[in-house]
Amino acid sequence: MNLCDIREVRALLDRHGFRFSKSLGQNFLVAGWVPRQIAEAGGGDAACGVLEIGPGIGCLTRELCLRAGKVVSVELDPALPPVLEETMAGADNFTLISGDILKLDIPGLVERHFQGLTPLVCANLPYNVASPILKALLETGRFRTVTVMVQREVALRLAAKPGTAAYGALSVYMQYHARPEILFDVPPECFLPAPKVTSSVIRCQVRETPAVAPACGEEFFFRTVKAAFVLRRKTLCNSLCTAFGSPLGKDGVAAAITRCGLSPTVRGEALGMEDFAALADCLWAALS
Repeated sequence: MNLCDIREVRALLDRHGFRFSKSLGQNFLVAGWVPRQIAEAGGGDAACGVLEIGPGIGCLTRELCLRAGKVVSVELDPALPPVLEETMAGADNFTLISGDILKLDIPGLVERHFQGLTPLVCANLPYNVASPILKALLETGRFRTVTVMVQREVALRLAAKPGTAAYGALSVYMQYHARPEILFDVPPECFLPAPKVTSSVIRCQVRETPAVAPACGEEFFFRTVKAAFVLRRKTLCNSLCTAFGSPLGKDGVAAAITRCGLSPTVRGEALGMEDFAALADCLWAALS
């Protein structure tokens, strides 16, 4: 069965009485070159175990099974396991887990299923939960690479550099944990149903250690980063006052900014990773 032939896909879905769910962000690939290139970009081989989130009807899953030692796919929609039972028949290195990836014990899943294998992630993520899924995956520290297809707007934010319009707290978070690289775009006509936006495939090489190691610790570092982008059109000082103005006052916040070598009129979007680490440490010291 050709899972990227729109006629065969429609017949398959009709056989199983399947109906697309907008709330689950379901858009199935119907262009054969896309799952092939995603699987190729994922870098999986016989020594790798690949975690896939949202396999749909299995077009990317099949490509992953051709390359990886083992593929474990997590599917939330209870209507899809019977479809996957048909489309993935004969794939001995495939395991399906029904559930919500955001509620599963991901480290435990890796321990159970990928013993002796290098764990990777390769997936076409639902647009509406792409960011929390990426955070959950990165926080485990279990995966060598995370290669996913997301909405292009999200991909641009993940890979954005300081000083650009797309740069924000999500950019800093991703680049603290990984080295993201946008590989290629996927137009709407490659999906059934066609979304209203372009998608992008992004590969994130996970860092062995975080990009910076602020003395204040990771939690306070990200509290600082988040506060820096609360008021994007305002100065960094005004934005930080939303989180630190009560204990420090505006003058105290401004003094912390100056102490780490930044201009008092700078905006949060101008700061790089090292700048944020220095700023977080100065704020931490002032609060202490």
